[in-house]
Amino acid sequence: MTTSPTPTPRPRPRARTATVRSLALAVCLAAAAALTTGCRDDTTPAWEYPQLAATLDSLAAALAQGCATPDPDHCAARLDRLDTLARRAFTEVLDHHLLDQACLTAESEVRRARTLRLAATATATATAQAQGQVRQDPRHPALEQAHRAVAAEQAAYRRLLAALENVRTAPPPGVPAQPV
Repeated sequence: MTTSPTPTPRPRPRARTATVRSLALAVCLAAAAALTTGCRDDTTPAWEYPQLAATLDSLAAALAQGCATPDPDHCAARLDRLDTLARRAFTEVLDHHLLDQACLTAESEVRRARTLRLAATATATATAQAQGQVRQDPRHPALEQAHRAVAAEQAAYRRLLAALENVRTAPPPGVPAQPV
């Protein structure tokens, strides 16, 4: 019986070893980066609700523009636009099941302020038609009441916007606020 010679191992080429090492280094760096920045399952929908954020941004921009003139009739058109945006935002909050007591309270305040503003504007308009030049005098009681009602409705919209933004940015129950 003859013994077969033991094969001698072939030396590995240096280029292949360097490639394996650089690949291992890249994997280690990627793993370290993932651990330091936090791991997140990107297949789940974002809880920041981007469509609601866009609606709230539109509402905030319309609210910031405010009333350019002291005329309550001019402000009525702007506030009606705010009402449309607020209703859309409130509907989106309901669609996402994000409603809380602060949102309900703020929405009720907006409805009350809107009702008061409409009544004050109607009274100012009726008084202006009856007395003629009331619109020229900003200190007239009917016009002052309409201005206060407009300011109250704008303040109610600010509170509603803050409540909706708070609900939008709060993480849902069971979701950690910071990535792990």
